[in-house]
Amino acid sequence: MSNNAGTCKIVKFAPVQEVDEDLARFAEDFFEVVTYDYDDNGLEQLVGYMRQDGKIDELAAAAEAAGVKLPEFETEIISSNDWLTENVIKFAPVEVAEFLVYGIHEKDIDTHGKIGIKVYAATAFGSEHQTTKGCLQGISDINKLIKPQRVLDVGTGSGILSLAAAKLWQDAKIVAVDIDNESVEVTKQNAIDNGVDKQITAALSDGYSADVVKKNAPYDVILANILARPLIEMAPDMAKYLKVGGYAVISGFIEEQIDWVIGAHEQFGLKLKKLYRQDNWCAALLEK
Repeated sequence: MSNNAGTCKIVKFAPVQEVDEDLARFAEDFFEVVTYDYDDNGLEQLVGYMRQDGKIDELAAAAEAAGVKLPEFETEIISSNDWLTENVIKFAPVEVAEFLVYGIHEKDIDTHGKIGIKVYAATAFGSEHQTTKGCLQGISDINKLIKPQRVLDVGTGSGILSLAAAKLWQDAKIVAVDIDNESVEVTKQNAIDNGVDKQITAALSDGYSADVVKKNAPYDVILANILARPLIEMAPDMAKYLKVGGYAVISGFIEEQIDWVIGAHEQFGLKLKKLYRQDNWCAALLEK
């Protein structure tokens, strides 16, 4: 992307329970940048960014040629000197517990004694979201209980939780995995930018399936900031790869899903220690 100046067109698809995989793959090929946003009801929204010369009718034609059915969408036009930085990756610093998360666009920032986490969040959701805040609080509480040596971050996104773990536990080795290759690459770059790339191994994995996940098990801590349904589906694997006496932080579910999500984990020997609420979103600290 050599020039991000000028007008940018944003295409916002209707929020759904889960973005269709074919649509997601098509969007990542068609748009300059793709992000995934979540509303307070837990619905996922696909957002695509196009250059100023992009034509909306080309979107429909390309989708039809690819055999992808487009859901309803709305468009918006924004203008700036650098639309990628100003509208995709720019966000205000977020302070949670010991941590201060801020974007790469911040040139001079005073962390005020907090652990600074610098992230490039352009195509990996999570920087400001309530679920991330809940997970950071959970990591902070784990720090009062144990000093882990092995940490697994499932669905790492931009790698914020892995970065926090690496900076808080400097002797720990962290495996950060995601089903999306873009997230893996962003996590690797964020690890380098934060000087913790020797601690973090980022890899592509569908849940716990990758060899690197199995090879480094069992884990003292497992982090999973995803959504309710995949959390439940992966609960047996979380219990399998977490040490007895280890801790997990899970997030990505709303108030109405608490019993459903926590109950699924309790079936496999994971006990609820603490629940974190941010607006309608929840995170939970579990112990095996």
